Amino acid sequence: MHGLDANRLLIVSLKLRQQKYLKLFALVLLIVFNFRFDHPMHSGEALLAEPQNINQQSFVSKALKVSRDAVVTIETERKVLFSSEGIFPPGILNDSYFERFFGLQGPQVPRSRIEKGQGSGVIFSEDGLVLTNAHVIEKTDQLIVGLSDGRRVLGNVVGQDSLTDLAVIKLKAKGPWPTAPLGNSDHLKVGDWAIAVGNPFGLENTVTLGIISNLNRDVAQLGISDKRIDLIQTDAAINPGNSGGPLLNSLGEVIGINTLVRSGPGAGLGFAIPINRARKIAKDLITTGRAKHPMIGVTLSSNIKQKSNFLSQKENGAIIKYLMPNGPAEKGGLKVNDLIISINGKKISTPADVVQKINQNNLQTTLKIKIMRNNIELIKIIKPIDIYDLPI
Repeated sequence: MHGLDANRLLIVSLKLRQQKYLKLFALVLLIVFNFRFDHPMHSGEALLAEPQNINQQSFVSKALKVSRDAVVTIETERKVLFSSEGIFPPGILNDSYFERFFGLQGPQVPRSRIEKGQGSGVIFSEDGLVLTNAHVIEKTDQLIVGLSDGRRVLGNVVGQDSLTDLAVIKLKAKGPWPTAPLGNSDHLKVGDWAIAVGNPFGLENTVTLGIISNLNRDVAQLGISDKRIDLIQTDAAINPGNSGGPLLNSLGEVIGINTLVRSGPGAGLGFAIPINRARKIAKDLITTGRAKHPMIGVTLSSNIKQKSNFLSQKENGAIIKYLMPNGPAEKGGLKVNDLIISINGKKISTPADVVQKINQNNLQTTLKIKIMRNNIELIKIIKPIDIYDLPI
């Protein structure tokens, strides 16, 4: 019995020693673990530390690789004539003795100066065709296009359209040219990523990131009355000089052409022309040298409750407030206070919807316009005309 008790005591003591060693071992591991991961790293150690995920790239970097090389700088020059009138008191240059003494030729001979401007653009065709804003190249005498690889090439204006603020330039040299793929702006959703690229002040490939804040923004809401476009609104910063540069999606496809940034109240809002609209205008400019703008000759309002005399106010739509005399709408039987509720079977909610549907139509195809008049639905068939064919 005593032998058994001695053996039991020996076994128990061995187990206790094992547990003690295990606890010590666990304590050592805990200390090492904490020292390795919680010990603050000094600046010198941080510089020597091996970087992690060195090959990881953001989606912005990947998107830029697709289209960055196609973004160009557009430098413009034009000669501006001005008179020297105003330098001297009125009438003094009419004095022949004064003119002879100072060697002046009088105000009849105009002087000139060279005005320089700058904007951005994007090459969208292997033939060297560049999309930009019309206001970038307006009234220019010489165009120089700067590429990302350092080349500087003369350019010719193929065509420009002031109503949509779009222009196409042809590079006067042989390629090959880097090109940017064009996306589909009809598939955009509010909240999608937006990457604005341009060369403001000659600073190559300046990039800003944001989201699509709104779609089909009517320029009339911005106080612009001489344009005919619905814009993409984005909070991606569009800097001065970015005009004409591309707005990209997360895949690097061009979804818009940057056109303006709002200053003053509401500053920080950028706007771009949807690429589907720009593609159509560019095709017209390349083919015929001018854009086609279907129109029916109406002025519209969405303020139905205050400006209509309908018995029912349940329908959304666009109310006609003015008809151009002898225009397509008047000839087709539309009247003031008619409420347009659909075009070609597509529901209309705002005046912008009407403009969009008409713009999507060609000049050879009629429009099937459903209206509400005195609480009765009617169908009118209207054939649009080109806005440039209107009699002056």
